[in-house]
Amino acid sequence: MVVEDNDLNRRLFCDVLKANGFEVEPVADGESVLETARATAPDLIIMDIQLPGISGVDLIEAAKQDTLLAAIPVLAVTAFAAKGDEERIRSAGASGYLSKPVSIMPFMNAVKALLPD
Repeated sequence: MVVEDNDLNRRLFCDVLKANGFEVEPVADGESVLETARATAPDLIIMDIQLPGISGVDLIEAAKQDTLLAAIPVLAVTAFAAKGDEERIRSAGASGYLSKPVSIMPFMNAVKALLPD
């Protein structure tokens, strides 16, 4: 599942994942993230941190407190790259962290590292 409000980034992430054989559920609206995750049971959630109206950090924390979603790994992808941001995002429950702009190889390596073989 790709949670990204920027259309271009969301399409790019989805296209790269599809090209690598993954099924993708794109989500543009942070408000529907948890509901969509419960309905689709993704193997991985790729989460933008800066979403309109809701923080990706809050969504990660909520997912980790939800019994249906807690085991799903979360890869945070964010423009937040200041000192302390990665620690704050990981302490919310993110299993991985990439700062934007994201290159394809590091992105795919991070995705594969969080998925079961």
